[in-house]
Amino acid sequence: MTALSADAAYRRCEEITWAEARNFAYGIRLLPPPKRRAMAALYAMARRIDDVGDGDWPTDRKLEALGELHTSIDVLAAGEVPDPTDPVLVGLAAAADRYPIPVGVLHEIVEGCQQDVIGAGYTTMDDTVRYCRLVAGSVGRLSLGVFGTRGAPGAGPDGEPARLADELGVALQLTNMLRDIVEDHAMGRIYLPESDRARFGVRPGEWAPTEGVAALVRHVGEQAAAWFERGLVLLDHLDHRSRACTAAMAGIYRRLLGRILAHPEGPLSMRVRLPGPQKALVALRSVAGLRP
Repeated sequence: MTALSADAAYRRCEEITWAEARNFAYGIRLLPPPKRRAMAALYAMARRIDDVGDGDWPTDRKLEALGELHTSIDVLAAGEVPDPTDPVLVGLAAAADRYPIPVGVLHEIVEGCQQDVIGAGYTTMDDTVRYCRLVAGSVGRLSLGVFGTRGAPGAGPDGEPARLADELGVALQLTNMLRDIVEDHAMGRIYLPESDRARFGVRPGEWAPTEGVAALVRHVGEQAAAWFERGLVLLDHLDHRSRACTAAMAGIYRRLLGRILAHPEGPLSMRVRLPGPQKALVALRSVAGLRP
């Protein structure tokens, strides 16, 4: 096959993002086109990793595919394109050529997916938070390479913006976990820590009784709210468009968390959602520079 141009690769990455990203897409549409394309390439790569973990392959084949992704990431981090016919890899290589994206951080997303594949357990909240940092804090740190920061080293592993992006990622992922407890359980995954499950009387390996689950959801949801408060300080380090993008994504999830906290038993019977008009309102507020 003929090698893809960067423009063709970006178009495919954007198609993947608009079709699959939903909440993420509300934010990145607020970016200028070059940054929007780069973020779409990052999303498409993260999606590819997730699809391996959530797919129907046997465990051995999934782990093999994740190993291949580790190899591709190493090649990308070295400034090369692993497969010039693959739109996701070509798009990501083009994005990394234009922006200081810490491509090696993608290894963390693969590591988190490997934990899903092998059925890792989470004993304490520290274990759960570490997983959140792998699969979501990593995305925040990768995104900073595209956004850039004002007066601070955003992509560096020790910079304050990187730390704040990590904390915001934890908030987003904890919210995801609360929203998806039934869906995740169907795939054999329980992310909320066993120590807290036992504390609230939730039966091992189950999401019952309802009152215990509701108390656990409220407890974890309050921690997620605190992670949001800390992580949203990141907005002060971003330019207007990058701030709007981040505020829109965070604002949607923060409102989703508010709905969950209002009815903590809700995730047991339905997937808690934020209506489209409310998402649009969050995006408009973000463009106006309002804090989510």
